[in-house]
Amino acid sequence: MVQTQKHKIQTFIMDYSIMLIGLCLYVLSWTLFLVPAQITGGGISGLAAVIYYSTKIPIGLTFFVINVFLVAIAVKVLGASFGIKTVFSMIVLSLLFLVPQSLFPEAIIKDNFLSAVLGGMMGGVGIGLVFSRGGSTGGTDIIAMIINKYRNISPGRIIMYCDVIIIGSSYFLLHSLDKMVYGFVSMAVVSYTLDAYLSGSNASAQIFIFSSKYEEIADFINNDTMRGVTVLDGKGWYTQQDVKVLMTIVRKKETSIIFRKVKEIDSDAFISMASVMGVYGQGFDKIKC
Repeated sequence: MVQTQKHKIQTFIMDYSIMLIGLCLYVLSWTLFLVPAQITGGGISGLAAVIYYSTKIPIGLTFFVINVFLVAIAVKVLGASFGIKTVFSMIVLSLLFLVPQSLFPEAIIKDNFLSAVLGGMMGGVGIGLVFSRGGSTGGTDIIAMIINKYRNISPGRIIMYCDVIIIGSSYFLLHSLDKMVYGFVSMAVVSYTLDAYLSGSNASAQIFIFSSKYEEIADFINNDTMRGVTVLDGKGWYTQQDVKVLMTIVRKKETSIIFRKVKEIDSDAFISMASVMGVYGQGFDKIKC
């Protein structure tokens, strides 16, 4: 019981620490690159930025007011835990956005295209960190998470569709075709970076292990990596000897641990590893259809 409680506390601290880092990166992408260059990105942040360009109303204030209504939807559809993390993200973002933009009066990079690309990359990584811990930065992210809960559509693609409308409408306020185009560039980079980050962190591998010490290796994978193992019967055609083959599916980030242990147990083991497109079931992703 004590160990379980300790694990929950550690998980809680880890989740919110990583989310905080992601939120800081997201805000910096705006304050350092997009806002100084007057580039309109996507989401509620983009809408708040357009209002800021036109009226000088702080981005944080507009962001907070709009998201108050959207969070209520998230709590009802996605559950209380999602709502709590989203409220946390919303409050942190609102406070960070309230840091006076006068502290960043000029773009770090004078080239607007590079500002759009770098801002999009940093923002995509920031959102990815938040998404990976079950949170959201609010706005169009909420819509993306709701749809992704029921359909296998990438969050980045959903956000892209929503943001096209927001960025396109910015032309009627700023009357600048260049700024609108740079906004689309930033949006595309955010979408690509987000998908690349989430796909990379969830990438899985299928491993086949041929070893006479298969029992010891299987016990390690079961007990230490907490992954399932299937023992298959095989026959070496050259040797005409019966062999046991271990088959397991793990996250790619776990493969190095398994490889080191297999080498330690049986340096003569034969291993085959292949990337898999998707893994659904206990310990991996849920089937959505």
